Amino acid sequence: MDSVLEATGLTKRYRAFALDGVSLEIPKGTILGLIGPNGAGKTTAIRLLMKMARPDAGSIRIFGLCLERDEVAIKNRIGYVGEEQLYYMNKRVSWTGRFVSRYFERWDQPLFDRLLEEFELDPSQKVGKLSKGMKVKLSFAIAFAHHPDLMILDEPTAGLDPVIRREMLDRLLAFRDERDGSVLISSHITDDIVRIADHVAFIVDGRIAIHAEKDEILSQWKRVHFRPGSLDGAIVSGLRCVEAHAFGSTGVTNRYGDVAPMLSGPIASGDVRVENVSLDDVLIAFVRDGRDR
Repeated sequence: MDSVLEATGLTKRYRAFALDGVSLEIPKGTILGLIGPNGAGKTTAIRLLMKMARPDAGSIRIFGLCLERDEVAIKNRIGYVGEEQLYYMNKRVSWTGRFVSRYFERWDQPLFDRLLEEFELDPSQKVGKLSKGMKVKLSFAIAFAHHPDLMILDEPTAGLDPVIRREMLDRLLAFRDERDGSVLISSHITDDIVRIADHVAFIVDGRIAIHAEKDEILSQWKRVHFRPGSLDGAIVSGLRCVEAHAFGSTGVTNRYGDVAPMLSGPIASGDVRVENVSLDDVLIAFVRDGRDR
């Protein structure tokens, strides 16, 4: 499968933070969710991919082109939605569309007008009078109106009500399914990522902790509840976030396929119980344990 985006070894150092050797890949027609706690490096990584900042090391290829050399051609094919909506607040929605249109070769004014209607955005309304959710809708309308091949979104649903969040996520799914579009979306709202992502990358303290298919992660990561003495010591030592409780202990494994055969007996006897975990649980395990794998 062709890759729409390949970033290798991205490094960016600031006084109090460093993005350290981050590599990301997005196969064509898929959605990659970039998950991490606040301050983990999600926005820094996206700023590098959008050439809003320059990496100290590493390389970026998008659509097979070098970002450093082919920035204009690449950005003509990217729809970008940032966490903050930066527009001229005293200008009207319609003016904002006309202003932005000059930067995109494939701008489709009828599509933009239709999206404004679908999103219930008044073209005559001044941007500064729009709510946060309506500003995000305006950003989506602008991003989609020039027929992008790749959408890059930095915390687009942060602070939005559930109805608008769901609407925007459904738009991204339609973009993937109907246009074979590709998406990179960063978020600390893991429910959003579970809903739409094909692949997930966890970023913790400026490093990629894991980058894999979402279903593979959820199939390998499980929570194990066990009574004292019911598990082999090698299994217990490999668990993350082990906690003792009155009825026994619990921990998280990231290699359930390997340990499952050894758990069948204790499960049958009632000494062990296995549960699915959420992406939140996976993130917490990385943050608490500080492990790379």
